Amino acid sequence: MHEALVAPGLPNPCQRPEPGFCPSRAVPGPAVNPHAQGKVHLELRLSEVITDTGAVCHKLATRILECQGLPIVNGQCDPYATVTLAGPFRSEAKKTKVKKKTNNPQFDEVFYFEVNRPCSYSKKSHFDFEEEDVDKLEIRVDLWNASNLKFGDEFLGELRIPLKVLRQSSCYEAWYFLQPRDNSKSPKPDDLGSLRLNVVYTEDHVFSSDYYSPLRDLLLRSADVEPVSASAAHILGEVCKEKQEAAVPLVRLLLHYGRVVPFVSAIASAEVRRTQDPNTIFRGNSLASKCIDETMKLAGMHYLQVALKPAIEEICQSHRPCEIDPVKLKDGENLENNMENLRQYVDRIFTVITTSGVSCPTVMCDIFFSLREAAAKRFQDDLDVRYTAVSSFIFLRFFAPAILSPNLFQLTPHHTDPQTSRTLTLISKTIQTLGSLSKSKSASFKESYMATFYEFFNEQKYADAVKNFLDLISSSGRRDPRSIEQPILLKEGFMIKRAQGRKRFGMKNFKKRWFRLTNHEFTYQKSKGDQPLCYIPIENILAVERLEEESFRMKNMFQVIQPERALYIQANNCVEARDWIDVLTKVSQRNQQRLSVYHPSAYLNGHWLCCRASSDTAAGCSPCTGGLPANIQLDIDGDREMERICSLFSSYMGKLEKMQEACGSKAVYDGPEQEEYSTFLIDDPQETYKTLKQVIASVVALEQEHAQHRRDKFKKTRYGSQEHPIGDKSFQNYIRQQSEVSTHSM
Repeated sequence: MHEALVAPGLPNPCQRPEPGFCPSRAVPGPAVNPHAQGKVHLELRLSEVITDTGAVCHKLATRILECQGLPIVNGQCDPYATVTLAGPFRSEAKKTKVKKKTNNPQFDEVFYFEVNRPCSYSKKSHFDFEEEDVDKLEIRVDLWNASNLKFGDEFLGELRIPLKVLRQSSCYEAWYFLQPRDNSKSPKPDDLGSLRLNVVYTEDHVFSSDYYSPLRDLLLRSADVEPVSASAAHILGEVCKEKQEAAVPLVRLLLHYGRVVPFVSAIASAEVRRTQDPNTIFRGNSLASKCIDETMKLAGMHYLQVALKPAIEEICQSHRPCEIDPVKLKDGENLENNMENLRQYVDRIFTVITTSGVSCPTVMCDIFFSLREAAAKRFQDDLDVRYTAVSSFIFLRFFAPAILSPNLFQLTPHHTDPQTSRTLTLISKTIQTLGSLSKSKSASFKESYMATFYEFFNEQKYADAVKNFLDLISSSGRRDPRSIEQPILLKEGFMIKRAQGRKRFGMKNFKKRWFRLTNHEFTYQKSKGDQPLCYIPIENILAVERLEEESFRMKNMFQVIQPERALYIQANNCVEARDWIDVLTKVSQRNQQRLSVYHPSAYLNGHWLCCRASSDTAAGCSPCTGGLPANIQLDIDGDREMERICSLFSSYMGKLEKMQEACGSKAVYDGPEQEEYSTFLIDDPQETYKTLKQVIASVVALEQEHAQHRRDKFKKTRYGSQEHPIGDKSFQNYIRQQSEVSTHSM
């Protein structure tokens, strides 16, 4: 057992915290210089040794056990340590092995140093040193990052320990914060300017899941509360200073539990009902807008990689001049050539966006569907509002920012050069206007040269492409076939199909047919414009998968699986087959009866060719592909997000209580609203008050648990442990105190 060491000016680990102390936002340990990062676990042991000549000396064993949290330099961390025994007349250094690719190295190496004693040494005490000898020796540990660069290895930090720490005990073990190298004696470098930073430190103490159950249940039920403004999640957005502050943990929590779509749909519908002008729909920084932005950021990153990254990389590499502002043209540049270069880039980006609908993540499509439906019902006379409600997010808040700053969306590794940045700015402006479907396009540009350039795209085919794209990404969430929407044509063309054998004596041959897919049904007919010969409702499509070539000795085949049979189809080529599979999968992906297994080969001659099962209703033998690559799983810790939400509620407890007062005021006194309560949106005072009471009770209970946890932790934590490492100033204070105690006792 190690005795707790408490330096002057530091809190005693055994001391109870003051009332009202909140451990979830704990203050970090001793302040250290931010230029060094990480901590080191070290052990010192001094042993008496009798040499072969009979002389008595001491050996110091320095054991460096491990390090934690070392910085990663230039994408790597290959650390090693040097251990030096230093004094006025000696310096002996030794080195550990290099640990590859880790910033938490486990060294566990011991180095021995001989500590010479003066001739007047006596054995009255094993570790009774002469004062001047001990004061002048120290152990220094330097951490380095092994580098292959010509500039040499990078210095990570150091720690210095005077041997006087061994005066009271022959063994000393503790954790230390790494310190920067002392450059106080070096000349002051030239002033290279200044940088203003805003650094926020947050420490979360996350409990097990059951602690958060009451508050979590309130949040997950938010979509079902009537009105939604009385829900716990909406209240969080009301009390936070910035909507973004509430949206980040809230969206992550709801995504983790699969409840983000119903909640966003509810708050978006409520916002649409409050909107008077369709031209201002979703223009403000509301909770709904921030939640949709955060959902797209989390779920849509892979989608951006698939859709935009190849085109952005091509633009960065080709580096063609695209400046169209006559004032900014460089010598030797031609305005017409630049316009043509920019037009080709815009066409390329526009095409990859408007043909990427099948890769749009399902969660985004479901949200867009709810936006489209809410806007169409609210503004039935405006036929374009169902498009602008979706384009205001997918174009203005998703694609346009990613084109403008690709490094922020992991589309490029670094900031682009000034010329490429200017090109991307011009492309982003044009794409944003194309996607907005505004009626007067030229008027939307402040610059006359942009209005002139936009004449290249003043054609109906661009508006049609945008509408088709918006139709696709906002139709896969369909759950009500009786919706006000008319069928949306998604894809059509000639393919070859095998007869399904619906007639008892019908021939199962192959025929060329015109296929047509809408968001309501999949049909085929003899020729384009004829009456359909077969209808397959979208809700009857259970899976869409490739068909193995061995089935009919035919390439590019796929199957549309229905409850009673499968329709076998051959596309003209592999690209077209992939496109049909993707779009059919996209529109049917939310069907409740979708299969998890299927037969990759056909049923012929009384058995399945793949598994040889004889029954035509036998369960599939291979797992379904499960959808599109964009539907990826997000790594979210639900309990951590709950702790962050609890911390937000706790920090805005004053506003929660003020909102309670506002509910009471509105419920009792139905006159003009008091000005001090006007910042809160309260549609139903009684329901809102009930939710607030539950939220406050849950948060107070969690705060009490945090306080108890912190008291228990302080009782068990000693100064110098892994949880409470020694910092530079506090350690020096401790050494100074020990010296004073030793001096007074002599």
